[in-house]
This record gives sequence, structure tokens and C-alpha cells, in this order.
Amino acid sequence: MTVHDMKHAASDSARLEAVGGRLSRVDGPAKITGAAKYAFEQQLEGLVHAVLVGATIAAGKVTAIDTRAAETAPGVLAVLTPDTIMELKGASDWLGNPPSQPTYAPLVREVTFSGQHVAAVVAETFEQAVAAAALVKVWYDESPAIVDLSDGKAGDGIPIDAMTKEWGDAQAAFAAAPVRVCVAYNTPREFQAAMEPHGLIARWEGEELTIWEPSQWLDGMARTYAEWFGVPFENVRLVSPYIGGGFGSKALALAHSAVAAAAARMLGRPVKLVLNRPQNFTSYGGRAATRQTVAIGADSDGRIQSIVHRGVNETAVDGMWVEPLGSVTSIMYATPNFSSKQNVVRVNTVVPGAKRAPGENPSTFGIECAIDELAHELGIDPLEMRLINYAEQDPHAKKAWSTRQLREAFAAGAEAFGWAKRSPQPRSMRDGRQLIGWGMAAGTYPVRRAHGEAVVKLMADGSVEVESSSIDMGQGTYTILAQTAAETLGVPVEHVSVKLGDSHFARAGVTGGSRLAGVMTGAVYKAAGQALDELIGLALSDPRSPFQKLQANTLSVKDGRIASPRGEGPELSIAEFMSAVGRDQIEAKGDTLPASTTPEERYKNYTTIAMSIPHTEGDYSRHSWCAHFVEVRVDEDFGTVRVSRVVSALDSGRLYNPKLAESQWKGGIIMGIGQALLEEGIVDRRHGRIVNGNFADYMLPTNADIPDIQTISVGIPDPHSSALGGKGVGELAIVGIAPAIANAVFHATGKRIRDLPITLEKLIE
Repeated sequence: MTVHDMKHAASDSARLEAVGGRLSRVDGPAKITGAAKYAFEQQLEGLVHAVLVGATIAAGKVTAIDTRAAETAPGVLAVLTPDTIMELKGASDWLGNPPSQPTYAPLVREVTFSGQHVAAVVAETFEQAVAAAALVKVWYDESPAIVDLSDGKAGDGIPIDAMTKEWGDAQAAFAAAPVRVCVAYNTPREFQAAMEPHGLIARWEGEELTIWEPSQWLDGMARTYAEWFGVPFENVRLVSPYIGGGFGSKALALAHSAVAAAAARMLGRPVKLVLNRPQNFTSYGGRAATRQTVAIGADSDGRIQSIVHRGVNETAVDGMWVEPLGSVTSIMYATPNFSSKQNVVRVNTVVPGAKRAPGENPSTFGIECAIDELAHELGIDPLEMRLINYAEQDPHAKKAWSTRQLREAFAAGAEAFGWAKRSPQPRSMRDGRQLIGWGMAAGTYPVRRAHGEAVVKLMADGSVEVESSSIDMGQGTYTILAQTAAETLGVPVEHVSVKLGDSHFARAGVTGGSRLAGVMTGAVYKAAGQALDELIGLALSDPRSPFQKLQANTLSVKDGRIASPRGEGPELSIAEFMSAVGRDQIEAKGDTLPASTTPEERYKNYTTIAMSIPHTEGDYSRHSWCAHFVEVRVDEDFGTVRVSRVVSALDSGRLYNPKLAESQWKGGIIMGIGQALLEEGIVDRRHGRIVNGNFADYMLPTNADIPDIQTISVGIPDPHSSALGGKGVGELAIVGIAPAIANAVFHATGKRIRDLPITLEKLIE
């Protein structure tokens, strides 16, 4: 290799390792070789196993539980019921609001949904616990259940005033508009269906509790455990170095978590409890089913005069979840008149929860399908319709966008897809017996911001350690934090070790809302900068430093070596310098909180979401944006739908690692394909049970369902959204895929499917 080649290779390596480089995931080798230890894989002395017993009715009361046969079964240590489990204290919610009840019962007498936990068996082995759980007999006084939104007993629901958004006179403007569409759209109950199930290992040592549990929010969950058991927050340690998928479902300590921790306390032994696959469909909430009506009035040129939106989502009988259906409807397009209102309907289900892009996802399905229907009514190209009504500022907040590269996304996506070749008439494009449809939709996701902290250590051997209680569930946290520290400190990325997933590390808030990358790169950048400043200050001032005699104002650190920027004097590796001055390490903690933050506010910031920063705070409205272009092929004889091509252009600001961002985008697109064509929680209307609560019957996309996916970044750095200019990545790409597919299916067949998923049966009705 020539000197030129060596310099070129070194330059390529530096670009790869720096923020913005396409470095492969640093945790990849550990996962490929099996060295990565997940929460359930801890081998603890004296470990015993718990198995839950779920209710077989959806509404009613437990009148009796016969545990005698289970208690005498081989290996059984305890059978827990509402009468025998230890009493737990109520815990505050994720906003920090005090509990509504002084006590918490993870095993219930009042049943509000099928599968709710009514008992648990603890035994020496998992097999013994499963066998004994089958021997527990439960009697009920059953009540009529409200199974879903279409149930006649459901009613119109409860108005959620906070969801009301209005300006102008939307009803009158709609009535006066020369062109109108008014259409209802429905999305079913959906589930996160992570490969790694929920569960935990709990161990008490005196008054100290250690929990190994897949977690998107270690500090928030630690707070809940501390409050349940009445111990100091510092006494609870959550450990979750790797997560096998969460998609919003693993951010809270739940009823099964409380059962395992209580059993461990009662027995004085570590307890392992892992939900079986059906229990993963009933022990926590997926995306709530939604129903929404979108009415749009426009003039004959396609300019929107009014949008009237009405939405409903299901929630639980004993809990509240709002799926904000007006979140995208109110900002995507310019209109002088707007009205959006929303109700929630109580049904007998587990409390719904966050699934990738909650609110934005179903909201976009409504507005982006309705825009397509309006474009067809007017004979205007769907892309042109969106450009005609492009919002130059946030229509709701009345603020400038921080950055909005949506026009650029439309242009880049359309060019790469070949949109100009689209024949506008439905059923006009075909390949033999296959009808070809081209559809598009836009999407957006707000920049959710918060504060985080990190510790960066420069070690005696020149290596760097980064510590944070933030987590990596596959999105690349280990990698981008290593890149941030390496670039800031001027060391090779292979010299950086990132330690995550331990609540005893520097604190971090919830990993959700596509905010972790922006928050934690900012914290690591600050901590690493402080460590660098201390290193250079030491080199300039310490009497033992070889650089002290230079009387220089500063020094440079590059490739792990310290030198004068003018090239004079010595050049030492960090390890050589640390040895010269007799230092074992340099440690710095950096956080993104204001300097005036009190200890109470710090605790609140990391253990609740109450201090999250609104995306419209200050002078700007901050969002990521995307435009999806989709081709479908519909078999004319069989009615089957296949997505054959996807081109998506996305604005996520500056990409900290394009390789990982593209992976996240493609993951979201794949989930959107599943949502559009496959996923649906099916309820047995007689008993309110989920009948497809398994991976055989809950249909998810496989490799055979996924075509070539092209993603294009059109983002520019957004200094108003994060310290390093990035915006949300993880949840953006799922937003808009389902309506793009639905619009493509209409273009192929001439038939509108407004209820997801789009199935053969609906096409041939």
C-alpha cells in the first residue's frame, strides 16, 4: 500500500467513525455471537419461576379460587391470589400525578378484560409452575362485556376537551365549499408483537431490589417499583443492556412486573416471570382501535377551504388512553377553517398503549386517504394536490417550521419513483392479469425533546468509557454514542466502550417518541467536551506535563494523540500523557438540563414525562417529514394485494449515522406494510377474547411480503431541534405508509378500502 493509499484509507476510516458516518453497529458482533446477555438470561442462585393465571371472562367478579391442587403439586412454593399476595402501595403515573388509590392490586377480583391476571404460581422449575397453574380453578360472576367500538353497548364515548382544535368556522365553510368529501376511516386493534416477550427477573437483598427486565425507561420503572414497595428510589436497580424489540410497549412497570417482584420479596428468592405469547396480547396494551370521519371542502382549483375531523378511539373500562387522532390532521395542510374533536369509548380491554407513532399513525391514515379522495374528485394529481395546499407554517400553532424539507421529499421521491409516468385513471395500469396501482402519502412526526445526562471517562490506557441509563433496543444507541464521543474527544471509535441499560448509571428519560438520539448525543457531546477540556487543561498546566513548557493556548487531540496544533513540541498518545501526569482517569458528567435545575426537578425529569419540552415551544414548530411512493400489484382473479415497490424520501434533519437511520426507516415502512395488509386483533364477540393472540394467527409481514425499499434523505441540520441538528427517525417512516398503500390499491382497482387491513374479502365484497 502506498503512502497515498494509506492516507486515503485513514481518511475513509475517520469519516466512517465520525458523527454522520456509516459505521456498522458496534453491538452487532455480540448479538451475532450470542455474547449479548438479555434480561432473562441471568443465571442466579436459587432462581424460581412464576406463571400467571388469566381471567377467562371479559367482565365480572372472581367469586372463588381453588388453589389446593396447585399448592400440593410438585415443586410449588406459593400460589398467589388477590387474598394472599402482599399489599403494594399505589404508584404515581408517568406524569408524576399521585395515585388514585392508596394500594395497588396486580391480581384482581374485579375483572375488566379477558386474560387479566387473577392468580400466579411460583415453583422451583418453569415446567412445574406451568403444570401447577393449570390446576388453579377460578369461578366468576360474569357480566355483559363491551367488546369493541362497534358494540351497541359502547355508546358515543367521553369527549376529550384537550384534543379539540378549532379555528375559523369550519362547519359553515365546509357547507359552502363547491367540492366536498366526507368519509369514515377505521383502524383495528394492533399489537407490538416484539420478538422478545415481556417479563423480568426480580431479586431482593434486604431492602434493595434488582430487576432484570427489558425496559425502554429504566429510571421511570425504578420509580414505580420504589413506590410500590415503599423503598427509596436509590434502592431499586433496573438492568436492561439489550432489548429484543419494544415499539412503545416496554416503558412501564406493569401488573406482571409487580407480581414477580412481590413473589421474590415474599419468598426471599429471585423470581423469573416471562409472559407466554398469548399473554403478550393481553398483559399490556397495543394500538387502540380508532374510528374517524374526515370532511374536506375545497374550491374548484383544489384549495382546501375547510377540514372537519371527528375521531374516536377505544380505551379500557378502568384506565384511560387517548390516541390523538387530530395530531397530523391539524398541521399537514393549510386551511383557513378547521375543527377537530375526539371522544374515547370504554371497552373491556387492557389499557391501550403506545405503538410506533401513536396518534400520528392513524391520524395520517385518515387525512392522507381523504386528500387522495379529494384529488380524485377534482381530477388533480395527488402529488399536485398536496403541493397546492402546502402549509408554509404550522397551521395550528401559527409558528414557523424549524425546518420542513417536505417539498424536497416530494420532488426527490417522485423523481426516483417515476411518478410522472403514472396514468391517472384507476384500473388503467396492468401487467397481464395483475392490476398495477401507484399511490402516495405524506407523513410527519413531532420532534419530542427532553433532557439527559451521560458520564464520559478517559482511562489511563487511552480508552474511553461512556455510561448512561438510556437503552438500545435495536435502533443503534451504542453506535451513535460511540461515534459522538470519538469525534468530540479525537479518539478512534474502537477505543470507545459504551455502557447502557443500568439505572445506576447517569440518568436518562424514556426511550420513546423518537427522542433518544437527539437527547443522548447532546449529553455525550457535552460530557465528552468537558473531559476534553480537562485533558487539555491538564496538559497545559500540570508541572509534569511535557506540554507545560510550550506556553500554548491550546492543544489538539486527533487519533488518540495529543499535539500542538502548530506542530511544535512533543506528540504523545493519551495513554502516554496520562502516565506522565500520574492520572488513572478523567471523568466528566454532562447533562442538557438548565444550570438552575433543582435536585427535585432532576428527579422529576428522569422519572416522569412531565418535563418534556413541547415541540412547539418557543418560536418554532419542530417536526420530521416524509413522502412515500408505493406500487402495488393486485391479482385480478384472486384479489390478492402485493406491495411491489416503495420509494420514501424523508427529512430527519442531520443523520448521526445514515446506515442505521436507513435501517430504522425501512423497519417503519415494513411495519406500515403489515398494518395496511395484515395486522388485526380479532375479538371473539361472545367472550371478549383475543382469538389470534399468537404469531401463527396474528399476521405479520415476512421477507416474502417485502419488496425493494428505497429511502432517500432530504434532511438538513436543524439547530432548533437538537444539539447536533438531528430530528426524529424511528417513528417517522411508519407514518403515511398505510394510506399510500390504500391509495395505490384504489388506483389499481377503482375500489376504496377505508377499513384496515386491506384484505381479499374487502376487495371482492
